[in-house]
Amino acid sequence: MSAPLLLDLTHTCHTRARTGIQRVARALHAELGAHARPVTHDPHLGAWRALQPWEHANLAAVGAAAQRRAHWPLAAKLRGHARRWLGGGDSFALGSQLSIPSSAAAGLLVPEIFSPAVAAALPELFAATRGPHAAIFYDAIALQYPEFTPAKTVARFPAYLQELRRFDGIAAISATARDALLDYWRWLGVTDAPPVVAIPLGVDPPAATNATEPANRFSASAPAAPPTILCVGTIEGRKNHLALLDACEALWRDGARFELRIVGLANQETGAAALARLRTLQAAGRALRYDGPLSDAALATAYATCALTVYPSLVEGFGLPVIESLAHGRPCVCSARGAIGESSTGGGCVALDRVDAPALADALRGLLASPEKIRALATAARARRFPSWADYARALADWMPTLRRRN
Repeated sequence: MSAPLLLDLTHTCHTRARTGIQRVARALHAELGAHARPVTHDPHLGAWRALQPWEHANLAAVGAAAQRRAHWPLAAKLRGHARRWLGGGDSFALGSQLSIPSSAAAGLLVPEIFSPAVAAALPELFAATRGPHAAIFYDAIALQYPEFTPAKTVARFPAYLQELRRFDGIAAISATARDALLDYWRWLGVTDAPPVVAIPLGVDPPAATNATEPANRFSASAPAAPPTILCVGTIEGRKNHLALLDACEALWRDGARFELRIVGLANQETGAAALARLRTLQAAGRALRYDGPLSDAALATAYATCALTVYPSLVEGFGLPVIESLAHGRPCVCSARGAIGESSTGGGCVALDRVDAPALADALRGLLASPEKIRALATAARARRFPSWADYARALADWMPTLRRRN
């Protein structure tokens, strides 16, 4: 694209969290580079504008964040209100903050699940572009599995799925996510839906030292330290940590020697039971480590030093930790169904029809008892090839010009 497209980073530039959606948004910002102009809707200014230095600093931050919600410093709030009072509102922001002539942007890409306030302001961005408007769609889990989803998200989601119809095209992150969106619109009787395609996410290529088997981990001369099983993912209901913890407790009771290492932010609403169970097992002296969220560098080290990973999630729109594990040459125990099944096919995984505690325990027991099987799965994992984030950004950039403006 010769002219830049607008990239809406309204939420991501106000948090340092690195969970799924934020990782996608940050990756697109980094890989699109000069081909994209990041923008945010400033509720205090009441307008869209280009990012300010503190927001760019959030995007560039490499440390882990303890919370996912957006944060606005008091100075930024006051600055927005002052400009709103003095600068004439939206026209001031679009004219002097975006620095893009009206209708000159090559298009608009929205990689976030946007709020009602952002949805109400999207027509202003639509008017500021001459090219197509596209959004990334992650999943319909809030409607399919409301019992695993925060109540506010469940209440918001039907309106969000309707608002997606304003776009010229939707890039779902998997075939499973694409089909869920199209099925929902068909169920509503929608006849004017935009085209929806599946463009799978990318993965950061690991450093060469991380993609190899840990030296001598299973050799006769190796230290007696037990292997580490790594689980990466937000602690929330659908990620199924309770079943994993029950499975590991059964193995520990039977005398299995291993460390379970859990990495990820905790959702207090749907992950409280798993957190409580985790703390109980730690208090009982089990070999259980919980790190919370990690920086990208620390996460890469966690992958490099584990023997295998387990991703017990019941349902996903994609399941980044599965392909991250495989890209690092680490076998993964996971579901064989849905979007995770799309990634687990092709080698390196122990894919399960069920991810309840007995099935997880059986799979992990078999692997812990067979270093040869772990090595074979690791070899298969290293043979897999996945798109990079640069490939993903390129696929989106190549697809967007094929879209027809619908309004």
